Amino acid sequence: MHIDPFGVEIWMNEWEFKCELNLAETCVESLTIEQLLALSGKNASDLSALLDLKMTYGEIRGSTRLVRAICALYQRQTAENVIVTHGTIGANMLVHKSMISRGDRVVAVVPTYQQHYSIPASIGAEVHQLRLREEDGFLPDLDALRCLVTPQTRLIAINNPNNPTGALMDRAMLEEIAQIARDADAWLLCDEVYRGTDQHGDGMTDAVADIYEKGISTAGMSKAFSLAGLRLGWIAGPSEVIEAVSIHRDYDTISVGKIDDHFAALALESSDRVLARSKKITRDNLAILEDWVAGEPKIAWVKPKSATVTLLRYDVDMPSEAFCIQLLKETGVLLTPGSAFGMEGYLRIGFANPQADLITGLAKISDFLARL
Repeated sequence: MHIDPFGVEIWMNEWEFKCELNLAETCVESLTIEQLLALSGKNASDLSALLDLKMTYGEIRGSTRLVRAICALYQRQTAENVIVTHGTIGANMLVHKSMISRGDRVVAVVPTYQQHYSIPASIGAEVHQLRLREEDGFLPDLDALRCLVTPQTRLIAINNPNNPTGALMDRAMLEEIAQIARDADAWLLCDEVYRGTDQHGDGMTDAVADIYEKGISTAGMSKAFSLAGLRLGWIAGPSEVIEAVSIHRDYDTISVGKIDDHFAALALESSDRVLARSKKITRDNLAILEDWVAGEPKIAWVKPKSATVTLLRYDVDMPSEAFCIQLLKETGVLLTPGSAFGMEGYLRIGFANPQADLITGLAKISDFLARL
């Protein structure tokens, strides 16, 4: 089976561990186990509870404790509507493999994580892309979406909050998109891995699985929960989807690791404290980035309303990949080229890093821009 090379992952694989300041990072500053224990009201002595954990297979769909904690993140999801996966990347792959067949019509809103158009295309689906535009605040044109979604549409794929723009669709827009899907009797898949990082209110984006009867939400422990090292995600959606996913999942997952399951449950049971930390980091750091953009004449943007990343439009006559490689070699700062998302002329920056790294990295980028 042919599949297109995964642009952003190839970039990160090549450069992520060769930089001094990783402003391409997409996770809120990662937690240590010690920090997770402290946020959970525990300490190092509680690790002794793991000593009796027998390292056999875990519960196939996720432990009862973990699934209960995941359900608490939603308004309408119960245990039969949730299944645990190897990261959100595994969740997305399983949904596409389970729900899409050759010849199906898929509508994908881009830019987004490449899985949502390259996997359906590799299966043989007819993929139609709706491109987000800066002049629309990187929000979808719903009239254009209505034109693309025909009665033959099998699935619509969206990403909210959006990677790489940081744009946020509010509940009213999600309900309109759900109605577009409903009119076509289409599934609506929403990659919600950045859920919990909104810049206002409680920080928690409305979930498509709670809004639409054929809505599918994917998420995981990496971005807002600062625990990418656990490699644990999930799918929330109708039982029909969960059962279809279960058939495919038996071939490539069986179960997630028991230690991953344990620490993910611990974090989700303390989600209020974990997410409070993430909100403070993302909100404080975005204010720093906003001040920097305001004072940098060669940079423009649409200020993000959520997520940990955003796009910067740069006024330099240089392809984005060449810009990022030269920046890295001269300053040690890593960004992600917009070309990895089909967005030439832009750079993706992550702003949920340690604050000192962000401040130092932005100063180095300014010095680099001044020399161009």
